[in-house]
Amino acid sequence: MIKKIPIYFLTLFVSIYLESSNNLPIIDYGSISHPEIGTGGMVVSQRKIASEVGAEILRQGGNAVDAAVATALALAVVLPRAGNLGGGGFMLVYSEELKKTIAIDYREMAPLQASRDMFLDEKGNYDRRKAQFSLLSAGVPGTVAGLYYALNKYGTLSWGEVLDPAIKLAEDGFVVPHDLSSVLSNYKKRLTANEATAKAYYKTNKETYSAGEVIKLPDLAWSLKELKKVGPDAFYKGKIAEKIVAEMQLNGGLITAKDLANYKVKERLPLQGTFKGYEIVSMPPSSSGGVHLIQMLNMLEPFSLKEMGFGSAQSIHLMSEVMKRAYADRSKYLGDTDFVSVPLKGLTDKEYAKALLKEISLKKVTPSKSISNGNPLPYESPDTTHFSVMDSEGNVVSNTYTLNFSYGSGIVIPGTGILMNNEMDDFSSKKGVPNAYGLVGYEANEIEGQKRPLSSMTPTIVFKNKKPYLVLGSPGGSRIITTVLQVALNVLEHDMSVKQAVVSPRVHHQWLPDVLLMEEGFSPDTVTLLGEMGHTIRSSRTMGSVQAIIYKDKYFYGAADPRRPSSGAVAVNP
Repeated sequence: MIKKIPIYFLTLFVSIYLESSNNLPIIDYGSISHPEIGTGGMVVSQRKIASEVGAEILRQGGNAVDAAVATALALAVVLPRAGNLGGGGFMLVYSEELKKTIAIDYREMAPLQASRDMFLDEKGNYDRRKAQFSLLSAGVPGTVAGLYYALNKYGTLSWGEVLDPAIKLAEDGFVVPHDLSSVLSNYKKRLTANEATAKAYYKTNKETYSAGEVIKLPDLAWSLKELKKVGPDAFYKGKIAEKIVAEMQLNGGLITAKDLANYKVKERLPLQGTFKGYEIVSMPPSSSGGVHLIQMLNMLEPFSLKEMGFGSAQSIHLMSEVMKRAYADRSKYLGDTDFVSVPLKGLTDKEYAKALLKEISLKKVTPSKSISNGNPLPYESPDTTHFSVMDSEGNVVSNTYTLNFSYGSGIVIPGTGILMNNEMDDFSSKKGVPNAYGLVGYEANEIEGQKRPLSSMTPTIVFKNKKPYLVLGSPGGSRIITTVLQVALNVLEHDMSVKQAVVSPRVHHQWLPDVLLMEEGFSPDTVTLLGEMGHTIRSSRTMGSVQAIIYKDKYFYGAADPRRPSSGAVAVNP
């Protein structure tokens, strides 16, 4: 008589078999979280329809940069709250041919007329409306210049070829998903207050499009066609520029024709660190993301979070204490390195991390009021959206770009369909006064003409044995850095699959306010223990929207974050 084998043993056997086979992908049938799998490349973004655009570029023989630029342009159409032509961002490119990673900074720049106190009222108080919901809040957009720069230098296809899918989506229209319909409904009052925005994204009676209806964006299609016909000069010197400048002059914005013509993309040296044998490559300032990702990993490296257990009170307490110290340093030291000296080497030095660890108790909270910035100088020497792309040749793109708020300032430039950013609020408008994300800044990030505001965007590539292994990034304002940190730790420390790493619950602490935010999904016992250790805990809405890929044993594993509806990983298979 043959005894029945318990189902969990069969599951374990199948999982082990697939993990040990060189000819099959890793599929863990014991898990409820499964990534997309491909052998010819992968594109992961916050809109599956845009991921399909990038994947099709790969199928046609384009490389990761070609696919990334096409995806970004498509997102400008189908994800208007974050995909953009009127914003800016950061792109990391790993070139297999060059065997190096390039950091492309296409962050917005302050107009020449911008000044330190421009968002203060007559009493010297921060004016939220000016800083967030007016054309005064717009920095000079960098997206068009940045995407063109990346394509021209590291891509293989023409500008027109990568623009065509976006033009088709804008001109022919696309089916409105429930997510877009819901968000447009929620933001209706703010967005319809501007006539050009109402015309672009609502029906003629200012009613919201329902899910399943087709929305067409003819003015945005015109802008995209101008970009195809003229190139980026259309945006910075041509007909689009003329419309931007005219609207600025009419409604109190500062961007001039000279500001647009003077915009420059910056190619920078990426920041590099290590964590338990992995090489971490991330974005330098004007993003703070890479600096503090590496700083926090350095502080966590001496510990075994795996032994502590994912989601345990001990591991969350330690991460929270580490996060607070990184964000305290961010407030003091970080700014645009073209304008201020940032102690990058000191902040990312492992010995500095050890010095900070001496202040941390593993049993009780250090109140934020007792934490100030550290001193890295002795260690020194002379809605945003993210997408990830990997191709079959070993090239990688990690890109995060944004308008700042959902739909930026909410203001569309008439005749263009282009939403303008409100990134000027990312500067420190008044010393010690929090911005819209609760982040406090000082002199290093004060407003100055042609300066780039500090960002938290953290596009990141992790290398294993000198080869790209994990690519990831996220939107989420001040929570971006801690989101990327936790997903990376889930893979590198907790040995999770990329999908499990992305869907697992997250926490966040940013020093001020002194509150530990926790998503749903953690044990009530863990929450109780953290409270007993002295943490002030608040439940949080979802944090970030990570789009990640792992490449392992000739297979690409892609995971789109379910925290954002309609996101999607699209695999390429020869």
